[in-house]
Amino acid sequence: MRPYILAESSWKEVKTQQVDLVILPWGATEAHNYHLPYATDNIQADHIAAESAAKAWDKGGRVMVLPTVPFGVNTGQTDIRLNINMNPSTQQAVLRDIIEVLDRQGMKKLLVLNGHGGNDFKMMLRELGVAFPEMLLSCCNWFQALDKTQYFENSGDHADEMETSLMMYFAGDLVRPLSEAGSGHDKKHKVKAFREPWAWAERKWSQVTEDTGVGDPSQSDKEKGERFFNDLTDKLASFYIELCSADTDDLYE
Repeated sequence: MRPYILAESSWKEVKTQQVDLVILPWGATEAHNYHLPYATDNIQADHIAAESAAKAWDKGGRVMVLPTVPFGVNTGQTDIRLNINMNPSTQQAVLRDIIEVLDRQGMKKLLVLNGHGGNDFKMMLRELGVAFPEMLLSCCNWFQALDKTQYFENSGDHADEMETSLMMYFAGDLVRPLSEAGSGHDKKHKVKAFREPWAWAERKWSQVTEDTGVGDPSQSDKEKGERFFNDLTDKLASFYIELCSADTDDLYE
């Protein structure tokens, strides 16, 4: 039993346990090319949250990881079979209910650990911060925490070399042979501004990619995934420890 994983904990421990930071992993249920499972984002969120929490716990960070929310925003993928969409308004309602519990019970720090590119919690947390002014509400995208070019040869953002290597490392039995994977080639938007970071329009997934992947997974391997995973969870653990000890009345210098 890991005391920093709520799903594995009992009331005997939890009723008196110090909790300085609550971590909410949030994933998605969606197709990941031909070689990765629909639960890829959730499996990654589970492993990354647990390992980073373990490292923080060992250094004195009193964190608690909630169960991963398995559904994310997939509004651009409505025609991809069994991609399960949770609208942003639904996500905000779920967040509000969770934050209300934490606030009422005196746990004043929440970090949403996001593992799906379609999720965007910043505007939700802005609004909920007004409703719960004593809460320190934060979010991070674990997939942006490190410079991926230092670990992987091919770029991408969905079922790519990074995600495939990670899955090979901690859930290799769920990864189909790379010979079955699609190329992950994606079409670029014809409107120039939408190819640049200052303008945005949602991608229509089935028009952008034939195999649902974005990024070539052909150079993926378990060792790359392990190295990335270890460095990522080290960085996240340090972040958790800082948040645990942060004085919410004295956050700026």
